[in-house]
Amino acid sequence: MARGQGWIVACTLAAVALVIAFSALKVDNYFFISAVLLVLGIAPFFIRFERRRIDGRELVFIAMLAAIAAVSRVPFAPIPSVQPTTFVIIMSGLAFGAESGFVVGALAAIVSNLFLGQGPWTPWQMTAWGLIGAASGGLRHTALMRGRWGRCLFGFVAGFLFGWFMNVSVMFTLGAVGPGEIVSLCAASFFFDLAHALSNVFFLYFFGNGWLRVLHRFKRKYGLLDR
Repeated sequence: MARGQGWIVACTLAAVALVIAFSALKVDNYFFISAVLLVLGIAPFFIRFERRRIDGRELVFIAMLAAIAAVSRVPFAPIPSVQPTTFVIIMSGLAFGAESGFVVGALAAIVSNLFLGQGPWTPWQMTAWGLIGAASGGLRHTALMRGRWGRCLFGFVAGFLFGWFMNVSVMFTLGAVGPGEIVSLCAASFFFDLAHALSNVFFLYFFGNGWLRVLHRFKRKYGLLDR
């Protein structure tokens, strides 16, 4: 088994063991449980990314994309759920693959929250945006992501999934997890999730092709993350 796969298996087994232990001990600190499990879920992606053979230029480029994704969120903060951060993360995954997309998404969340405020939501945002970047990278060679409308559909769905994932974080933080709470939170957040989804469609439709051309040009010219 490769080292990267070994780390993923080890973290998964550790997460399963923690769930069993928490259940057996009847631990009711849902926020602590969720934070531990999220860290274990994020760790394999960073470990695998770190073990790739990448040089300084590639690290700087990934950091630059993460900074753009993070800073672009700040000016749009007064408009709930409308921001180009998810768009930049999707573009990063499409151009450079699942691992790079995940790292850009996770870093964008923690860096932007240096300006907007850190809190119990930060690891959940890191995971949600990271998974969006990883999904866009994993699907980049499919028919869905080759066309403009397919990418818009992906962005629309990603907007709702992000919101639903964050609703789960609220339930774990409050310690109230049940079908009724899930329906209530999803109903309350519907218009915010819709705004996020539609903003993703807007940025992907009008700027997606241009961004991809620029990123692929950098990738070919400098041989960035091409392995």
